[in-house]
Amino acid sequence: MRLLGLDPGLRATGWGIIDVEDNRLRHVGSGTVRSDAALDIADRLVELFEGISRVIAEFEPHEAAVEKTFVNRNAESTLRLGLARGVVLLAPARAGLAVSEYAPNMVKKSVVGSGHAAKGQVAMMIRTLLPGAEMESADAADALAVAICHAHRRATSRHWNAPGGDRRKGEGDGVRGGPGDGPGNAQPLAPETRPDRGQGR
Repeated sequence: MRLLGLDPGLRATGWGIIDVEDNRLRHVGSGTVRSDAALDIADRLVELFEGISRVIAEFEPHEAAVEKTFVNRNAESTLRLGLARGVVLLAPARAGLAVSEYAPNMVKKSVVGSGHAAKGQVAMMIRTLLPGAEMESADAADALAVAICHAHRRATSRHWNAPGGDRRKGEGDGVRGGPGDGPGNAQPLAPETRPDRGQGR
């Protein structure tokens, strides 16, 4: 299963792709889609949409997950972020992917174990879970964290929905086709193990 994580922003939207096989995670790619601040807002949104669409076309993920964003105290900044977030949700949905959303605290809790972890802690755990991952920006790191969170939630949902599993109702984060049920704490997934792990590439 190939998952796409997205961290929305008008200036820069981070993206991260991981593969999930059984309980193993593998880093596939990550980066940042940027918009030109000199352009009108409509043209900047087009840049974001086309950039994310290119990522989807190149890596062909099966599902996408987007980080929920907090409301900014500045009304104009809030509006701009909301517009960017709409495009970030639209691009994978338009490509036919199931799209889920996760709050920042849930992302941190899934990756680090604490909903109030610092960005440095999150980045360190990403490198542990995804050996060899090169993150060009904090936005790309956040996007990989969202993808890892989605992988954890999917694994937990499968466990709860399996015969004999606990089917109690949990938190719903699915937007469209996402993991609507599941517990707040996800079962950890392991990084992909490679025979040459630890050696230089």
